[in-house]
Amino acid sequence: MPPKISIEQRRARLAVRHHLAAPAASVADAVAGVVALHATDPATVHLSASARLAAPAVADVERALYEERSLLRLLGMRRTVFVTDVETAALVQAGCSADILVKQRKLLEQHLGQQGHPENVPEPAKWLADVEASVEAALRARGSATAQQLSEDEPRLRQQLLMAAGKPYEAIGNVTSRVLFLLAAGGRIVRGRPRGSWLSTQYVWHPLDEWVAGGLPPWGADEARAELARRWLRAYGPAPVADLRWWTGWTAGQTKKALAAVSPAEVDLGGVPGVALADDVAPVPEPPPWVAFLPSLDPTPMGWQDRDWFLGPHRAALFDRSGNVGPTVWASGRVVGGWAQRTSGEVVFRLLEDVGAETRAIVEAEAEKCADWFGEVRATPRFRTPLERELTG
Repeated sequence: MPPKISIEQRRARLAVRHHLAAPAASVADAVAGVVALHATDPATVHLSASARLAAPAVADVERALYEERSLLRLLGMRRTVFVTDVETAALVQAGCSADILVKQRKLLEQHLGQQGHPENVPEPAKWLADVEASVEAALRARGSATAQQLSEDEPRLRQQLLMAAGKPYEAIGNVTSRVLFLLAAGGRIVRGRPRGSWLSTQYVWHPLDEWVAGGLPPWGADEARAELARRWLRAYGPAPVADLRWWTGWTAGQTKKALAAVSPAEVDLGGVPGVALADDVAPVPEPPPWVAFLPSLDPTPMGWQDRDWFLGPHRAALFDRSGNVGPTVWASGRVVGGWAQRTSGEVVFRLLEDVGAETRAIVEAEAEKCADWFGEVRATPRFRTPLERELTG
């Protein structure tokens, strides 16, 4: 009979391991606790790290990213940009990004050969390989460069594609970002410090093996997936296998093979079968009550596909139609509301259930603390959700 893991036990693990019930000792620990921070929206990286630190500061996160380079921004699971430590980045590169590269290169070659504008590209595979090599050489010659600078050095990056011809959303665009996407997915180039503030998405690119001396440690794909599954289970388990497959973007076969190498224990999650690391089935202590303001795309609410055990009935208010979470208010392992920053700088919230006077007072104090942290900075989430729009409207 598989051991039973209650919802309360899952929430207790989440609280401690994600550094929400008690702060992490460092930025590195905050990131390691959740395996990877979502980085599609640059603000999320700083807000997620700050929510897990006793004395959060943008400068500390930037130091880890751009000076110490102990954290790396890379394309990973589900074609999403994440920030991880360098060791985990190597696992993501071998276990996730390499597969994405193959699929996306094939797709771009197809588009170049069939949807080129004003004309198709002959021998698109050869053309693309040559452009990639040329762009990488140009980047190495400069040492670092923006996408615009690389387009000046290699004019073929301005090759255009006509997408969705004849449809209302027909669009013509160049291939610059898609070629850089492939080079990044292949572990050849990496995003460095953005131009402007920490909210900017205009990154300066660097050769990866120069940004991180010698490049990422080499891993075989199967071994990398097994180790990544182990780290995910430590941070997000016990959980259904489907959640691991969703988070990684792996096929069913890849997920099964990775777990076979990990040899997890089978557990009962309230009638739903799940898996846990073999040493993680015993009860853990429940932490004292806690409150957290987590940002849009934070890795905790985005860590599982099945979120009912901590989200309850609040999905419609707090997620957009594509499945992106907005800013959430947490109390002792469950989502109890949402928050937003207004243009005035005020941080406002709405509780979606009764949490009691004592917890509400802590939530109010956390909102003030959050506003103080922002100071003069204004950050609108890249993906707007219903409650966040209402609170700022």
